[in-house]
Amino acid sequence: MTTSSNERLPLPKGTELIGNWNGRKYRLERLLGLGSNGQVYLASSLPGGRGSCAVKLGLEAAELQGEANILASLDRSDKARPPFLLDVDDAVLEGKTVPFYAMRYVPGIPAAEFLRKNGPQWLGVIGYRLLERLSRLHEAGWAFGDVKSDNVLIGDYGRVELVDYGGASAFGRSVRQFTEIYDRGYWSAGSRTADPAYDLFGVAVLWLHALDGKRLKQLTRTLIPQNRHPRELMKLVRTHAQLKPLEGWMDKAFAGKFESAKDASSYWRESFRSKGGAAKQGDSVPGWMAGLLGGAIVLSLFAAAIWMLQ
Repeated sequence: MTTSSNERLPLPKGTELIGNWNGRKYRLERLLGLGSNGQVYLASSLPGGRGSCAVKLGLEAAELQGEANILASLDRSDKARPPFLLDVDDAVLEGKTVPFYAMRYVPGIPAAEFLRKNGPQWLGVIGYRLLERLSRLHEAGWAFGDVKSDNVLIGDYGRVELVDYGGASAFGRSVRQFTEIYDRGYWSAGSRTADPAYDLFGVAVLWLHALDGKRLKQLTRTLIPQNRHPRELMKLVRTHAQLKPLEGWMDKAFAGKFESAKDASSYWRESFRSKGGAAKQGDSVPGWMAGLLGGAIVLSLFAAAIWMLQ
């Protein structure tokens, strides 16, 4: 579908949507994200403007419906958390019918920004929680695909949420969306077929990008395509003080040697418990973080408490 420049422009604050089928009303408050297949806005539910949600406006109804189906599938398979998908409909805007869906709003900042602001001592906790999120997605038969900092939001107390499921793909199918620097195909490390290892490769690049982004970007500029290989990424890991303690985990993720995200999660936890992780625990780390990575029982209890609060 060819789109005009006007279709890519953000809609003004206060724009109202009225669903043609379900009749629900939303007021758009501000743009949250602009992608190749749509726009995401923070919105208020009407009447009364009570309750915030995120509304994604799409360009292709079939593509947006595919994303909504993925979210609905995840809601059915993970009933321990509140539903993510709230509404699917279309609305008339400026005389055109535009497909949209509403989802639970996830407050937070991108993973790389969170680590810059709060310090690498948080890596153990948010890394573990990201792997647990991916585990639930994989158990439902989906790979997230486009793992990158902008799609991994960190909220209060290191709470992790995945956003923008436009790249989610059923296992065995081609990955629908990806970002080159996070893509194992770009690094000659495997195919672009959706499987757990594809996401875990992206997670490893995410932490390298977040903690050593300058050298990673320089590497991508200087390497010719035939020399792109995970061994080049591992050279960065081994020469970075905060990543070297995770050398074993990173090597397995780059090589696709983890059996599952659960396997990767357990290895991650043990890496931090035995070696102190990417940074020694300092006074700036909340006391509960050490306990979070200290043992399976504490982890299970903490995870249960978080889900109860959500």
